[in-house]
Amino acid sequence: MGIFERFSTMLRSNINDLISRAENPEKMLNQLILDMKSQLAKAKQEAAAAIADEKKLQADAEGLKKQAEDWERRAMLAVQEGRDDLATQALVRYNESLQGAQQLHETWVKHKADTENLKVQLRQLNDKIEEAKRKKNILVARAKRAEAQQRIQATMAGMNDKSAFESFERMSEKIEAIERKALAAAEIQQEFQSDDLIDQFKKLEYKGPVDQQLLELKAKMGVLGPGQETKALGKGGKQDVHDAELLENGEH
Repeated sequence: MGIFERFSTMLRSNINDLISRAENPEKMLNQLILDMKSQLAKAKQEAAAAIADEKKLQADAEGLKKQAEDWERRAMLAVQEGRDDLATQALVRYNESLQGAQQLHETWVKHKADTENLKVQLRQLNDKIEEAKRKKNILVARAKRAEAQQRIQATMAGMNDKSAFESFERMSEKIEAIERKALAAAEIQQEFQSDDLIDQFKKLEYKGPVDQQLLELKAKMGVLGPGQETKALGKGGKQDVHDAELLENGEH
């Protein structure tokens, strides 16, 4: 199993565990991102080890190639010295080194392609984690909105309870009954404290200074109606009586 397959398996396991526990969404997302970062760090370590192995293969291939070149140079030197036996042995070593170098080179080429693919996948995983971090705030906001909607629905469900409204109505009726009793008590108390008939006559008999001035003005102008002369004269003296008689006879 490759490192990224293990990474995906562990990540899915962590996600399923967090979801099954139904924890706080924000806490769950934060923990999920931490787990992703932790797994990514392990994947980077394993990728770094693979890259180190690739570098070693490259170095070994180049080392065998250099050995092959050295044996070829020695074979040429032996031929120049007329030592064909040494040249033959040097060529055997040359062929062995060259064959080993070619094999290591082929292995290194394949391994290098794998490590380059690992680098690409690491960058992609890192980008996805960064994207997850950006989306976390959106998901948290959505989760809080959903919780608010649940609370509103629960509140509305409680308000739909008829018993609560019936209790409210009973209390309202009780308060109205208390108010009616208070008004009735005040009315009874008023009956004992005053005589309504006497109060009405007092209002008819009472005339303030302005009313008296109005009667005197009408008497002076000769526009008093029947029954008003006596009231006007009651306030004035003999001179007022004399003036009123003159006005009635049309004398000046």
